[in-house]
This record gives sequence, structure tokens and C-alpha cells, in this order.
Amino acid sequence: MLSDARRAGEEIAARYPRLDLLVNNAGLHAFAQRITTEGLAEMTAVNYLGPFVLTEALTAKLGASAPARIVNVASEAAQHAKTIIPAKDLRRTEPYTRRESMPLYGRTKLMTIMWTQELARRLDVDEVTVNCCDPGFNATGLGRDLPGSAVLQRVLNTLRVGDPRKGAGIIVRLATDPAFAGTTGGYFSAREARPLQCPEPGRDPRVQRELWDATTALLAAHPVG
Repeated sequence: MLSDARRAGEEIAARYPRLDLLVNNAGLHAFAQRITTEGLAEMTAVNYLGPFVLTEALTAKLGASAPARIVNVASEAAQHAKTIIPAKDLRRTEPYTRRESMPLYGRTKLMTIMWTQELARRLDVDEVTVNCCDPGFNATGLGRDLPGSAVLQRVLNTLRVGDPRKGAGIIVRLATDPAFAGTTGGYFSAREARPLQCPEPGRDPRVQRELWDATTALLAAHPVG
């Protein structure tokens, strides 16, 4: 899975002369533990590690295309993560229940926010900016593994609740609006692009740096590409 992300990034970088924008909009809510062929929790691999690897493979191309932008899609579910121990949480593969899945999903999205803010400190703002957003509630089939989800999806569509176009609005603004041209390391709400704080316990830059270091160590132990 991570090797696929690396390969995709390398192929994109080789094929196109420039890259102005990268949007990482990966999302998986697994209601039971599933392990990838690389021995990682699928939800962590899809929501956080995959985008990290893809972005790493494309960073040089983005910098050479300056000014360029990266937009990472996080979630308000990050508020459900009450703790984070980067080195341990990145490697968690123990089984969990449906009820226990929400804080675990939230932790992967908290990692996305933390990574965004640490990456912003590592990139030259005049070359590449990176921001993330909470797109709000969107009926995109994220809970498709749950019994009755197809019926619920049809009801929501009929009532026009959770229209994904509303969530896409903040992504498009961060990607294209000149007002965000010099903004980096931000976390924004779908509601009028209101600035949000990274939820605790991932707000401290020292913890964000710890996550970065633990991630690069994990990837070194699981070579990809």
C-alpha cells in the first residue's frame, strides 16, 4: 500500500513538468482492525502514512514549481483522540471494537493536522504552502462497512444532508484562493474558512516533531518504493 503511494508519486513527478497543487483527501473509517501487507494498521496507513509518503515523493517537484500548494483533508473527529504517543500509536495493530474505532480514526486525522503543521515549518513558504481543513459532515460513504449504511446514504441524499460539494468548498478555497497564497500551517473549518487550533494532545510543536521523527523511523523500518 505505501509502496503504491511512493510509486504513484514518483510516476507523477517523472511524467509532468510541473506540479502546482497536491490535495491529500484519503479517508477510511475501519470499524474493525485490518492489517496491510506491510504489517500496518490499514486505517493508519490509508489516512496518514499513505499521504505522507505520496507528499514526500512529490515535494521536490512542488518546490520546483513554486509557488505551489498542498492541502490535507483532516476531520473534526481529531477531537476524539484524547492521547497520542507517536512511536507506539503508529505501530498499533491490536483488534478493536466498532465503538473503539472512532477515537482511533480521530487519531489518524489528528496525525494529519500535526504532520501538516510540522511540514509547514520544514518548507519554504515562498515555494510551497501546506494547510489542512475540517470539511464538516459529508455523506461520502465513509461508513459503508456498517450494516444499513446503504439505506442511510439514500436517506441523506434524499434530504440533501451532507452534500459533499459543501465540504469540497474549503478544499477548493485553500487550493486556489489568492487570499491563502501566503498562508501555511493552518487548519481551517468548512464554515467560512474559520481558523481552527490543532486539538490537544497534538498541538505542541515538540509532539508534532516527535510524530515526524517516529514516522520517518517507521518508514525506514518498512522500506517503500
